[in-house]
Formats: sequence, C-alpha cells, structure tokens
Amino acid sequence: MPRSRVLIGSVAALGTLALGAAGIATGSAQAAPAAKAAPAAAATHRILFDNTKAETAGNADWIISTSQPDPLGQDSTPNSETDWTGALSSWGVALQKAGGYQLDTLPSGKTITYGNTSNAQDLGNFDEFVLDEPNVRLSTAEKTAVLKFVQNGGGLFLISDHDNSDRNNDGYDSPAVINDLLTSNGVDNTDPFGFSVDLLDISTDNPRAISSGSDPVLHGPFGTVTGSILRDGTTFTLKPNDNPNVKGLLYKAGASGNTGAFFVTSTFGTGRVAIWGDSSPVDDGTGQSGNTLYDGWNDPAGTDAALALNASAWLAGSGGSGGTTTGGTTTGGTTTGGTTTGGTTTGGGGGSCTDRQLLANPGFESGSSSWTASSGVINSSSSEAAHSGSYKAWLDGYGTATTDTVSQSVAIPSGCAASLSFYLHVDTAETGSTAYDTLKAQVLNSSGTVLSTLATYSNVNAASGYTQRSFDLSAYAGQTVTIKFTGVEGSKLQTSFVLDDTALNVT
Repeated sequence: MPRSRVLIGSVAALGTLALGAAGIATGSAQAAPAAKAAPAAAATHRILFDNTKAETAGNADWIISTSQPDPLGQDSTPNSETDWTGALSSWGVALQKAGGYQLDTLPSGKTITYGNTSNAQDLGNFDEFVLDEPNVRLSTAEKTAVLKFVQNGGGLFLISDHDNSDRNNDGYDSPAVINDLLTSNGVDNTDPFGFSVDLLDISTDNPRAISSGSDPVLHGPFGTVTGSILRDGTTFTLKPNDNPNVKGLLYKAGASGNTGAFFVTSTFGTGRVAIWGDSSPVDDGTGQSGNTLYDGWNDPAGTDAALALNASAWLAGSGGSGGTTTGGTTTGGTTTGGTTTGGTTTGGGGGSCTDRQLLANPGFESGSSSWTASSGVINSSSSEAAHSGSYKAWLDGYGTATTDTVSQSVAIPSGCAASLSFYLHVDTAETGSTAYDTLKAQVLNSSGTVLSTLATYSNVNAASGYTQRSFDLSAYAGQTVTIKFTGVEGSKLQTSFVLDDTALNVT
C-alpha cells in the first residue's frame, strides 16, 4: 500500500564535509553508531591494542607493553623492542619511532565499547583497533560496538591462529571467536567483511604476496611486502558475493582466488578491515618471563614487519606517509603532495591519493546526519527493508504527486580516480512499460547547476531486492560537487525508490 509521510527527524545542517540536498530511495545500510561520529582524522593516529580476550593466556603474550593503557609509562622514548615488554613490542616500538601514532592498550578486565564517553579507551577515541588472537568470545554488546566502529570509519586489524588453539580452555579459540563476530553481531550477521576463518592447522608454509604495484598494504610507507611466514596457522575463504571489496593479498603455496588466502583486506561502511592467519609473524620472540615465544617479526622467510606496519598505517588512515622499514628498523617518513601532520597526508594533488571512501554516514545509520533530505525520506520503516542495517533513504511511494530529494556535497581530491556506487531497490504498483515515476542520480556544482545526470530510473525498473549501481566520477577530481538523488512520483499509483549503502571511493 502507499506509504504515509512521517517526519523521522530534522534535516541536518551542512557540516565540514558540506552535505547537499537530495532524495534517496529505500535502501539498506550497514549498521553504524547511531549517535557517535566516525573516528576523526587527527594529528596523531590512534591505535588501540586489545588485552581483554586472554591475549596473554598460555604461551601467548600479544601485548605491546606491560604498561597499560599507556606503553609510554614503561619507556617514553623506546629505541629497541626490549624497551617495552611483550611479544608485540617490536610492532609498537616501530610505530612509536615512526612518529604520528598514539598507542594504547585496552587492559584485561575492561570492556570493548563504542560511544561510551566515560571510557577513555572507547573505540570512538581511536582510529584503529587490533584484536590479536582473541581467545574469549566477545559479548553481544562488544560485537555490536566493533561492527559499528568499523561501519563509521574505524580500522579493524584481526589476527587469527590455527584451529584448536584454545589457550585458556574456555571452549573458544581465535577462529571461533572471529567467525562468531562475523555471524552473530547484531549489526550484519552475513559475513559483512566477505570472509570466514578456515578451521585448519597448517604447520608450516611461506605464503607469497600477489603481484600488485599499487596496493597500499603490499607497497606502503614501511616498505614492500613479498611474503609472510605461517607456523601453525590458518587461512581464509573469501566471499565476494557477501562483500565485493574483499581481497586476498597473500596466499599459501598453491592457492589463489577465494581459497587459501593468508592475509585479507576488506571494507565495511566507511571503515577498513585486515586479517592475518597466524600470530607467529608479529611475535618478536621477546616478552614476559616464562613464555615460549618465536621471532617471526625478523624471520627472513617473510617481510612481516613491513606487512604489519603497512597494514597498521592503512587501517589508521595514514597509508600515504610514514617511514620505511628494512630488517625491522624504521627510519623517517616521506610525504608526496598535500600537507603532512603526524604522519598523515591530507589534501595535495598531482595524483597523491590514498584509497578511501568520502561520503559521510553512507549507509544512513546515523539518520539524516550529513545528508540533506526531504522530510521522512531517511528512515528505519519496516515497510521497505534496508539493504543492510536498519536505515535507508526511501524516496516517494505515496501514490500522490510528490518530489523527494536527498543529497550530500563532497570534495573530490585532484588527481584521483573516483567512483560513486549505491544500492537501489525499486518497488511499484504501476504496470506496463510506461515510465510514470522517476529517480534521477545527478552531480551538481557548488552553485546547484547540474553537471551530469548519471542515470534515470523509473517504475519500469522495479524488481525484488537491491541492485548495486556504479558510476565513474573521475572527471570531477579537484572539485566540490553535490551528489543528489531526486524522485518524482505521479498522482496515482505508488513507486518507491529505496537507496542504501552509498559510497564515493577515490584511489
């Protein structure tokens, strides 16, 4: 039946990313924090290492320092891995020496939160969260916090170990913990990152990197990655049908494609994800007394230091700068184009681009925040399901003469390749092949002049489910443009245009 117009919330004012006016149809959005904004870019990029999930049980010692939450309490100017105590101290010290990073630990006994202003180690205060071989299942609230953190722009670094690696004998090892996070999180329970952990125990392998001249993790600020080590670990199965952005970067011997991946990256909402199939590569062989450790960080069979540090930079949003690593030693950083602050490149032209997604609140999970929309367009009504999460932009569908819009203004960096994508569902009571009701996807300049009509959809395009649509916006690099959707409905039968999970990616 036709929908009734309900005011869901007031239209948000244009923010620092300038959000224009536009109409969006019912679409599903990936769940994101309803109140808290994505981690803000800061002069210092903030990385939180977890120590609440039995990361030091048994022989494990997956901490950067015994001084928690602040490792600087142990040594404020570390020069070597032993200046901080923990099997991940080389990782932490390398980032500390590179500059531009604030490192903290979520201590044992604490809870993972997102949006809790009373928690100094709340995920909202960080750009990246590292879960190295978690051996305790995350609570329902913690899983939701992690997924929303990523959805709203956070970086998540997961490290798994082999099957049957339950170090604290509670019935959960890291493969089970991570798979549970992907399938029972209350936000998106359908492998939202596009991979699952294989229940394997591979004793020895030396996975190799794929051939790629541009991937920011394989060719990043800390050096070039050629391979890694696998010493009792596992691999991952990729599921591009669940998330087309999933990508395997390293594979065990003889594997390729969607099976046998050892290091994987993906995206979710505006955030980034990386996962590694073994904790041995980041183990530096030093730690607390009584632990049996292995120096994979400096194992010549892999370039594990560069892989860990490049991935850290990419996940924290600072992949365009940093240092270079040779044999685990980090030296000064370099930046091409733009302005560097604390190891982060901003602005700049001449092709200096860091892979990222530019639209704010792309899945509408924070309501009308960052979007300018007609009354009631962005909503969580169950009458039209979202593509993911709860909210979407539902344009028209009233069965009366109506025009709905939803839009957002965004600056596209010069020298970058840019692409716009969104999921669209069209539902109609119209019949036949005449286009009575239409939705236009357009690009406007700062004066409101239409630069391009990317596509026009109508009641004729009605179909079950969502279809992803993509358009090349590289021609608008160096400009601030408004992405606008306008739905126009006739005076009789309803047509609903539902939009969700938008993205404007630049590379």
